[in-house]
Amino acid sequence: MKTSNDKLCDGGYMMAPQNYSINDGEGIRTLLFFAKCPLRCKWCANPESYIEGIENDLVNYYSCDEILTIVDKHKIFYRQSGRGVTFSGGEATQQLDLLEKLSSKFYDDGLSLAIETSGYFKYDSVKAILNRMDLIFVDIKTMDGLRHKEFTGRDNKLILNNIALMGAHYKNVVIRIPVINGVNATEDNIRKTAKFAKKIIVEAKIELLPYHTLGTYKYAKLGLQAPSTKFQTPSKEQMQIFADIIREEGVELVSYK
Repeated sequence: MKTSNDKLCDGGYMMAPQNYSINDGEGIRTLLFFAKCPLRCKWCANPESYIEGIENDLVNYYSCDEILTIVDKHKIFYRQSGRGVTFSGGEATQQLDLLEKLSSKFYDDGLSLAIETSGYFKYDSVKAILNRMDLIFVDIKTMDGLRHKEFTGRDNKLILNNIALMGAHYKNVVIRIPVINGVNATEDNIRKTAKFAKKIIVEAKIELLPYHTLGTYKYAKLGLQAPSTKFQTPSKEQMQIFADIIREEGVELVSYK
């Protein structure tokens, strides 16, 4: 007989899971969006992740059993494509017990695992989780620490240190750059990022993500100030220049979109 002590974990706050994703890792995946984030990016597409609680109808509490049921329903697709689950957010490492228990369970079940992270965490507390990941996506918003703090509320020292640690131990790290005119869309920043990635990651890879406004409607819904109109999507010509710079620096350009 199953008792309350047999349960995997208590659960946690999440945005609605997304099934049949093909954009956040290899093959067909379920995306689990964890609420909470230590950063406050002024362009964030998921501002609901800042607000934990049932009063926010874009974020709900999911028990572990509910999460497992969602994933179990799609295991046939994971088996056929050889893929599985991507942990996203918000910032998944902000609910560490939930992430630890779920990643351990899915790993034991033989699912392919990926994580999308800001890189803002205590490395030792996340190391065992990272060991289970087939892909680690980590953002570098900008190499400039002052601008990083201006636009996210935190400097980037911890993030860059963690990327260096991950880069020394894993070949499956993908640096993602959210490319935003008005923030970081300069040739100098892209080149510095590519040089950094080349130096500290065994097999350096970068993915460029042009800025979008798909989450803007959420700000009004949540009573939050909308992102500045100064934030703009770079042109195709700009993106091509940035792609060329990354290749010039000897870094592989990848795309999961």
